[in-house]
Amino acid sequence: MGFGTTRELTGWVRNSYSDCMKTTVSEKGQITIPKRLRDRLGLRAGTVLDFEEDKGRLVGRKLVPADALDELYGILKLPPGGTDAFIREIRGPGPDEDEAG
Repeated sequence: MGFGTTRELTGWVRNSYSDCMKTTVSEKGQITIPKRLRDRLGLRAGTVLDFEEDKGRLVGRKLVPADALDELYGILKLPPGGTDAFIREIRGPGPDEDEAG
């Protein structure tokens, strides 16, 4: 089979791109991801993709940046008494609290 041809049960069909999406590797090794696929996967300019080879197939995965808050979760060791005790320790007692807590 040459480029732009596919074989269906009914015979040869030229330039049949109905269900598959094809692209050509440029001289620089670049490819264009078809728009329909970019839209469906949410791939925008600047999206980072990770590629690997798996049994002769090229597999690309979109790398999703970690949420900044997720990276910080759990780095503070809270004193006994939890969050309220920690806030009281770093700020002092609130206006409606006396020094004893």
